[in-house]
Amino acid sequence: MGVFVFLPLVLPFTAWPIARLAEHHLHPRTATRLLASIAAVLAVCSTLCLVLLMVVGTAQLPGNPLPDGWSDPEVRAALPYDEVAGKAAIPALLAVITGGARQACRHHRVRRGAARALAALPDRSVAVLPDDTPYAYALPGSRDRIVVTAGMLAELSGPERRALFAHERAHLIGRHHRFLMAVQLAACANPFLRPLRTSVRYTTERWADEEAAATTGSRRTVARAVAKAALVTRGAPAATLAHFAAPGPVPRRVAALLAPAPLSRAWPSVFTAAGLAVWGAAVGAAVSALSSANSAITLFFVLKAATPL
Repeated sequence: MGVFVFLPLVLPFTAWPIARLAEHHLHPRTATRLLASIAAVLAVCSTLCLVLLMVVGTAQLPGNPLPDGWSDPEVRAALPYDEVAGKAAIPALLAVITGGARQACRHHRVRRGAARALAALPDRSVAVLPDDTPYAYALPGSRDRIVVTAGMLAELSGPERRALFAHERAHLIGRHHRFLMAVQLAACANPFLRPLRTSVRYTTERWADEEAAATTGSRRTVARAVAKAALVTRGAPAATLAHFAAPGPVPRRVAALLAPAPLSRAWPSVFTAAGLAVWGAAVGAAVSALSSANSAITLFFVLKAATPL
C-alpha cells in the first residue's frame, strides 16, 4: 500500500477551489450535482482508507478475534507507520461512524416528527400549519408535501406565495434532500469536505430559485419573496430539509435573481480558474478512488496470504 493509503484523507483539499468557484461559474443544478458527487466519492474513499488502517491496527491489539497471522511483521510491513496510523485509525473511524449515525438518526427523527405534526391535517400536497411563526420547507416522503405556516403566508403577497410554492416544489422534484444528506454525511466522514457541504446548501437553494423564477415568469418576484422571507423566517427543523429562506448568503441569492438567468449548459473553459478547479477536483477524486482501490486490493492479498487455511 505504501504512503498512498493516506492520500484519500488529504485529497479533499483538491475540491476546495471548485467548492467556491462553482457557485459563481456553474448553473446551480450542475454545481449541486458536481459538488455532491465529488463529496460522496472523496468521503467513501476516505472512510475506506480508515477501514484499511484500522484492520492492521486492530490486529495488533491483544485479545482481538482476528487471525494471528494478521499481526505478523510481514502484514505490518505493508502499512507505513503501522504502530501509529493503525491505532489512530480506530478512534477516527468510530468518530466517523458515530457522526454519520447521529446525522442520519436526526434527519429521520425530524421527518418522523414532521409527519406526526401533519397527520391531523388534510392529505394534500400543501400543508398549512396554524402557526404564527413564519417558515416553510419541503418534506419529502412517500407523499411529498410542502409545509408552510399561516405566519409565512401572512407575510407574502399572492405572487410571492406562488414563488414560495414553486421554490419548494422544485426542491421536491429535484430531490434536493438527497444531495443535502450526501454532503452532510460526507462532512461527517472527513472534516475537509465541509466547504462542499456549505456550497451545496447554497446551490440547492439557487437551483430552486431558478426553477421558481422560470415557473412564475418573474425573477424579481422570487427575489422579493426570498428577501422578505429571510427577514422573518426561522428556517426548517433540519439542515437536510430544503427550505425557502435557508440560512446563508441571502443577499447573494437576491442579487443572482436580479441578474440575467444563468446558462443551463454553460461550462467553463479549462483555461479559466473555474475550469482548472473542476479538473482539479475531478483528478483529485479519481486519484483518491484509484489509491483506495489499490490499497484495498493490496491489503486483501497480503491478509489472504497471512491467513492460515
